[in-house]
Amino acid sequence: QVPLVESGGGSVEAGGSLSLSCAPSVDRKCLAWFRQAPGESREGVASYALGSGSSVLTDSVKGRFTVSEDHSTNTMYLQMNSLKPEDTATYYCAATDGSDCWSLASDRYDIWGQGTQVTVSS
Repeated sequence: QVPLVESGGGSVEAGGSLSLSCAPSVDRKCLAWFRQAPGESREGVASYALGSGSSVLTDSVKGRFTVSEDHSTNTMYLQMNSLKPEDTATYYCAATDGSDCWSLASDRYDIWGQGTQVTVSS
C-alpha cells in the first residue's frame, strides 16, 4: 500500500495554475509539500495539519500558493497560481508525526510520496 498518494502536476506557461493532491493512507495528520529542482537541495514549500485549516508557506510562494483539505477524504491540496519558471521542480508530499507538525525541514519527515513533476515555461 502506498503511504502517500500524490496526483496532479504537469506543464504550464508562466502565470498559469496547477493543483497537486496528497492522500495519506497512513495515520499521519502532519503533511507537507517539498520540491526539488535538478542540482538543487530539497525545499519545503508548505506544511499543513489535517483538520486544522492552517498552513505554513515558504516566503517565495506566499500570495500564490494555498493549501486546502477535503475533509471527507483526508486529502490535502496545493493550489499553485501565478506560477513562475523558478517553480519548476519535482514536488513531493511528506508526512511526519505530531511533534514536528508545521516544519518545513525535510529531515523532520519520514514518509515520502513518489513525487510529481511541475514544469513552468517562460
